[in-house]
Amino acid sequence: MKQIFPKDLITTQEWDKPALDVVIQLAERFRTERLAGILHNNLLPARTLYSIFYNPSTRTRTSFMSAMTQLGGETHTLNPSGLQESIGEVIKDTAGVLSRYGDAISVRYCFTKEAYGDGNKVLRTYAKESSVPVINMECDTYHPCQVLADWQTIKQRFGENLKGKKITISWAYGKYIRPVAVPQSLVLMMSRLGMDVTLAHPEGFDLDQKIIRQAETNTTLADGSFEIVNDMDEGFKDAHVVYPKNWGPLAAMPDMAKAAEMQEPFKHWKATVKRMKLTRPNGIYMHCLPVDRGLEVEDKVIDGPQSAVMDQAENRLHVQKALLTLLINNRG
Repeated sequence: MKQIFPKDLITTQEWDKPALDVVIQLAERFRTERLAGILHNNLLPARTLYSIFYNPSTRTRTSFMSAMTQLGGETHTLNPSGLQESIGEVIKDTAGVLSRYGDAISVRYCFTKEAYGDGNKVLRTYAKESSVPVINMECDTYHPCQVLADWQTIKQRFGENLKGKKITISWAYGKYIRPVAVPQSLVLMMSRLGMDVTLAHPEGFDLDQKIIRQAETNTTLADGSFEIVNDMDEGFKDAHVVYPKNWGPLAAMPDMAKAAEMQEPFKHWKATVKRMKLTRPNGIYMHCLPVDRGLEVEDKVIDGPQSAVMDQAENRLHVQKALLTLLINNRG
């Protein structure tokens, strides 16, 4: 049988749509069977995942650990400061050794000290030098695991065919300035599903233009639509899905002080009850978390009936289980 799964997951853009479909189908099966009390601990018995965190994490860390445990394997969480890499060992040697000991490597490097793209370079170096699958747990460019869980969440609410459904990925003001990885991965993934994708942000908060060009190409191939607006209300109007979250301006990153200064005039970019009334009657609010309550969103929105954030968070577990099962068991 022809192998449809690449060795690594760095970005969904590099996977064919049929392979991504299988991930979502298996994730949904895992969700249903877990509700029925069906165990999956016979799928990856005695397998080992090494998770390397250059940056803090809650959902990503715990969902990967829980996923590997539920599949019958184990996770070893590694802090780069505790690895020989901290005193000069090159990634080639670290990845080579971990490949001999374990069955997969996952890496999170979403905040870099130098330039945009450096985190992605680290992920790609691990993938190149590792003989086992490498999974991106969020770099400074992409967050594939999150957007797969987002896709699963939207599919649960609106069905298999998402063509013609409007999703608005909007910037929102926040004290905790975040990477562009989630919005960039969202415009790439949702544009492949035939959705009507709107990207809303103030002037100066543009995403990577390479990503935008790829999204436009995706839109043409999937017969959807893609537009960029600089008005939050316009973005929310008639949307089935709104996904307002903070990200730092690429022109400033990784200078957090400059990024904070640039966003100060836009405190009114917030998900409010009033704005949610602009969406479709069955419209939903999404956020990958963590969220700055009161800044990015009002409590009545994130805790209200239109919120899908806890479903999103849960689906991270199911997607991680699907990815680990497919990548490890299909290796070679």
